[in-house]
Amino acid sequence: MKASPDKKRSIVGMLISRLLHSYFVLTRGLTLGVRAIVQSDDGKFLLVSHTYTPGWYFPGGGVGKGQTAEDALRIELQQETGLRLRGTPELLGVFHNSSISSRDHVLVYRCQVDGKMPQKPPSMEIAEYGFFDLNALPEGTDAGTERRMREIVEGADQSEAW
Repeated sequence: MKASPDKKRSIVGMLISRLLHSYFVLTRGLTLGVRAIVQSDDGKFLLVSHTYTPGWYFPGGGVGKGQTAEDALRIELQQETGLRLRGTPELLGVFHNSSISSRDHVLVYRCQVDGKMPQKPPSMEIAEYGFFDLNALPEGTDAGTERRMREIVEGADQSEAW
């Protein structure tokens, strides 16, 4: 019995993700990531699906050595979606992502953007992207991503956990 292409992609993606994270733990001690919350005029949230790991997330990525969080946010948003950050993003919180590592933290920003997303994702690391309503999220939406959306839309208490 052969594994499906999606299953192979998720297994390979998980291995690559774990290897990269192990490398970051050894070289950095603490890992820091950024995520961009972008909403459409009708309140839908921009989510991306990566080619290297299953699930749907806000656009974003790791903060590199010598890079500010806002620089990383600006670069990741444009690389993953083709959109450009407009103005100063609003920091919504710093969250501990213990599902990745006891050393991983995520800074989440509400962002205003300019530009138009191309029909095809501009980065090879993005399989798909789109705007989704909180009540019609794609299957596999990351729990921390959904939690942040509920905090915004429903006014739920903010958790420190991703």
